[in-house]
Amino acid sequence: MKISKKATTIAIVNQKGGTGKTTTCENLGIGLAMEGKKVLQVDADPQGSLTISMGWQQPDELPTTLSTLMAKAMNDQPIQPGEGILHHAEGVDLIPANIELAGLEVSLVNTMNREKMLKQVLEGAKHEYDFILLDCTPSLGMLTVNALAAADTTLIPVQAQYLSAKGLEQLLQTVQKVRRQINPKLKIEGILLTMTDNRTNYGQQIDNLIRGASATSCLHGRMCTTPPTTMNAALSCSSSSRRFASEKTMRSRSP
Repeated sequence: MKISKKATTIAIVNQKGGTGKTTTCENLGIGLAMEGKKVLQVDADPQGSLTISMGWQQPDELPTTLSTLMAKAMNDQPIQPGEGILHHAEGVDLIPANIELAGLEVSLVNTMNREKMLKQVLEGAKHEYDFILLDCTPSLGMLTVNALAAADTTLIPVQAQYLSAKGLEQLLQTVQKVRRQINPKLKIEGILLTMTDNRTNYGQQIDNLIRGASATSCLHGRMCTTPPTTMNAALSCSSSSRRFASEKTMRSRSP
């Protein structure tokens, strides 16, 4: 049965690698599915980290990926309902990615309306899901711009380190530019501090630095969100021992 309301599309973005984008996307998607929501995860990274993390260990062998669908959009070819979507046992769906997406990003440069190819791919899925989560590539290139153009809101995972905090300003400027020129409805959901420990002086300093950066970057007073220590442990888990972070947190608090 179709969902009458359009899905909320969330781009999980940071141009720095290793900040927890993929793990955040994976855990958030499964958590929403556990709450009864229909969730589509989209791997928008040529490295295919989300695809591998969700259990498809050989993404280069998949017949249809995000690159396939975006190429169809670029060539004005129809995309069939459900085409390329994989179904996961934990109740979420996935549009996978592989290295072919890197080549497609290069070809986007000469494409008309190039910033909105991903939005065209997702248009048919907007009425089929409650949430669409975009796991973005660690760059500010055309794929990330496509994700921001297709999104209703952005979630920014930031590792609690000095260089990550300093790079946040450039990312926020990109988000504001996309909002001005391409997607005026784009909002910033918030900043998610990952792999942090506020029990240390260093952790507190980075926390204050990021809060200061966000306060001067038009976040409209939104506070940074710091996950509990047990969630940070879950965010550091390898895909081979993946567990839903919230479940770990609840277990740790149970008597």
